[in-house]
Amino acid sequence: MLINKLTYNFQYFVIFQIFAITISCIVILISSFLGGHSYGLDKQIPFESGAYSYNISQIKIHINFYLIAIFFIIFDIETLYLYLWSVTLRILKLESLFEGILFIFTILVTLFYLFKMKALNWKFKNI
Repeated sequence: MLINKLTYNFQYFVIFQIFAITISCIVILISSFLGGHSYGLDKQIPFESGAYSYNISQIKIHINFYLIAIFFIIFDIETLYLYLWSVTLRILKLESLFEGILFIFTILVTLFYLFKMKALNWKFKNI
């Protein structure tokens, strides 16, 4: 009963937001006063990934790296959905089983389409 009262009452949400913003502002102010400041020539040098960058920072990267990264993100998110589906399978019963099978089928069709279009083949050049 208390949870329903807290979740559906807008005033508690506003109080929570004000409290969160106040606490974060206080922490930022305290860190700006107590934190150390360093000045010098070394602060002006770009430093990325543990190495100083002296040459041109615009390196040409092949599109295959981006494609593999996008495919990984897409299939990783779909795996997350499948995990959540498997957790709630006992609750949702038979209808969710058919929906899950349809979802897996869609993922497999997409993967076979990517193989057919040779999107995952590094040796294929279509440019």
